[in-house]
Amino acid sequence: MSEHYCIAGDIGGTNIRVSLVDAEYQIVSKLKEPTGTEPLSVLFRLIDSISLNVPGGRQACGIGLAVAGIVDTAAGVVLRSPNIPVLSGVHLQGAIAKRYGTCTLIENDANAAAFGEKIAGAGRDFGSFVLLTLGTGIGGGIVLNNRLLHVAAEIGHTTVNAAGPQCGCGSLGCLESYSSATAIIGGAISAMEKGTASILKESYNGNFYKLTAEDIYKAALEGDPLARLVLREAGKALGIGIANMINLMSPEAVILTGGLVGAWKIYIEAAIAEASKRSFAELFSKVRIVPSSLGDDAGSIGMAALTFEKGEGCRHNG
Repeated sequence: MSEHYCIAGDIGGTNIRVSLVDAEYQIVSKLKEPTGTEPLSVLFRLIDSISLNVPGGRQACGIGLAVAGIVDTAAGVVLRSPNIPVLSGVHLQGAIAKRYGTCTLIENDANAAAFGEKIAGAGRDFGSFVLLTLGTGIGGGIVLNNRLLHVAAEIGHTTVNAAGPQCGCGSLGCLESYSSATAIIGGAISAMEKGTASILKESYNGNFYKLTAEDIYKAALEGDPLARLVLREAGKALGIGIANMINLMSPEAVILTGGLVGAWKIYIEAAIAEASKRSFAELFSKVRIVPSSLGDDAGSIGMAALTFEKGEGCRHNG
């Protein structure tokens, strides 16, 4: 086992994960808590706990944080986080460095996940790929010619319907407004409020406002028409987004990660079918659409790799 360790955090709209990762990109320990309304308090608590698990009583040589939102990596500032608005404008890198006095780096969460997949996951065999994170929101990361592109890659906020509903980012008709877990749950609830029959109405003693995307997928597998329709429609919109990326980037692969990948049988299959119709056939025939192999750990492993890569201090001080 390596003698050098990094603390890697992944701050998402639903959960915050913090892991201790060694220089071989193996996760030594990890913790998770709901993001809640005070994400910084949750983050500090998890980092404090993880720091106690460094083998041999050593100190971690750096802290890397993946954040859902637009991040100025050089300045260390979260410019905007639509799904965690309390972090918008926060100098997160400075806050962490001041509290822990160590090498610190922040990056967009999907970028970190893409780098994690490139280093140790499903992206190892591809020189160029697009990664989509499918969860509370939809994020994107791009690896081109074996290098992570440090760009916004906010694929979830590309427009799939110019006359669509307003997104949390302020724009209209964003992919995220149609294909995220939030959109899927909202679509099911809206339909039931209008009287559409569904076994989902029986969930949580009739309080279907507590539904999760997983509940909807389970109902779909049981043959519930509403659940199947909502997932198929969300999948079709996702397919439009994927086709846009294929036609724009001509990647070798599109890697899908996040909780919604579990709904592959209906949601992702619908997306692949729609992408095949909307992409240039010559490009679609060369792209592979595959699930992440690292799952929820992709962002943490990517952040550890980026933090170790930041400089000699992050790799050799231990």
